[in-house]
Amino acid sequence: MTENPCPVGSCAEIISGKWTLLLIRDLADGSRRFCELERSLEGISPRTLSLRLRALEEHGIVERRTYPEVPPRVEYRLTEKGCALVPLIEDMRAYGRRWLLDGQPAAEQREPVAA
Repeated sequence: MTENPCPVGSCAEIISGKWTLLLIRDLADGSRRFCELERSLEGISPRTLSLRLRALEEHGIVERRTYPEVPPRVEYRLTEKGCALVPLIEDMRAYGRRWLLDGQPAAEQREPVAA
């Protein structure tokens, strides 16, 4: 990763990968196993999911926990640093509902106001 002196650019470098925000969104609800994340993120390949989780681990956003069971159980959860991204995702959800519902700005969906 290139050092970016701009805080917005630095954050964007971490969260801009395809699936990354959706992965953080899903982990905001609590710990998840790999297969649960794979089901939730319909269309993501196991390789891509693994790469995204690994990258988020490297940035301190996600923590991987392995349980000594047979078969081994692995869960992923957001760290404190990862949880700090949740309000950003909530703001994106609110923006999408208000302005991008059905792919059109909300203003275009309303009936014209009679004068």
